[in-house]
Amino acid sequence: MQTNLEKYKKDLENLIKQGFLIQSDLLIQYCKSMEKPLKDIDAQEKLCSGAFKDQYQGWYTETYVIIKQLLPDRLNEFEALYKRDAKRKAIDNTTYSLQDWFQGITAAKDYTGKKYFDDIGTAYSRFETQLKILESLRRRFESSLFDIRQLVQADLFDSEIDATRELLKHKFLRAAGAVAGVVLEKHLAQVCVNHSIAIKKQHPTIGDLNDLLKNADAIDQINWRFIQRLGDLRNLCDHNKKREPTESEVDDLISGVDKTIKTVF
Repeated sequence: MQTNLEKYKKDLENLIKQGFLIQSDLLIQYCKSMEKPLKDIDAQEKLCSGAFKDQYQGWYTETYVIIKQLLPDRLNEFEALYKRDAKRKAIDNTTYSLQDWFQGITAAKDYTGKKYFDDIGTAYSRFETQLKILESLRRRFESSLFDIRQLVQADLFDSEIDATRELLKHKFLRAAGAVAGVVLEKHLAQVCVNHSIAIKKQHPTIGDLNDLLKNADAIDQINWRFIQRLGDLRNLCDHNKKREPTESEVDDLISGVDKTIKTVF
């Protein structure tokens, strides 16, 4: 069975490989704009033509998630390299963003037809920095200081989710729901730790943890409502003796918990 650590490493290497392809496409565009010769440009262009335009947004979305999970201290920097500053007063090489490039905003030209600043060179520099942030994750995996506690915990949660499915399969509905609820509770507590959210209650419920995350803007309204529903299903399995949970409700709870531990960090 592939561990989460192995999965992260594989995903990381695939993203870095894709990043180099995007970078090559950008470099070719930059060299052409500057009329600089580039060795074997025809062969390289065939290999990576259109990669920046076609693949960057998907690359950014996946890379954002893995940096958020494994290198949160660099997340704001990574995001700022893409997004434009809403408070900027002028567009130049210090304020130009990758978002500008994708929205078709380019440098203005003077009366001679020369651009006021090198927009594509700036875009290349910003992407290069994003790629280096992603590459730095390699050293985190190799470093003896790398904290794998969350990755190991994720493996344990996956095993417990598998156990809940077995319980459900054999019609132990309340037991399956109770175990799924414990997994969700532990995960939400860890998410609070990730976001430096203080948990004052000694034994917080899913609802307590969910509210803390929402109030700290760690999750949005949609996720808050989704987790609230999971908490209601968990309570039905654990505390409500007036009626038995249905197989469908327990299945929804297990699937919802599985989704949450993989998407809410």
